[in-house]
Amino acid sequence: MYAAVRRYEGVTDPAAVARFVEEGFAPLVRQVPGFVAFYWLDAGNGVVVSTSVFQDRAGAEESTLRAANFVRDNLGSLLPHPPEVMAGEVVASA
Repeated sequence: MYAAVRRYEGVTDPAAVARFVEEGFAPLVRQVPGFVAFYWLDAGNGVVVSTSVFQDRAGAEESTLRAANFVRDNLGSLLPHPPEVMAGEVVASA
């Protein structure tokens, strides 16, 4: 399995972003081949984090592309800074 983690800082309205993500992005990411799971968390202090898990690297990369497009098209004013993106093979899980 592979995962992509995106960390956004300077979030102006985490609750509004969560609604957009739940209603708009979550359905998009579920359509990516190899989808396993998606999580969105409010880390506090204007920081939100998403984690997408897929069966393969291609799915994780596609999720990051879809996230960038979704943010650009829908959330630019609420997510003013580009995310820190980390991705890689899942080497342990529980």
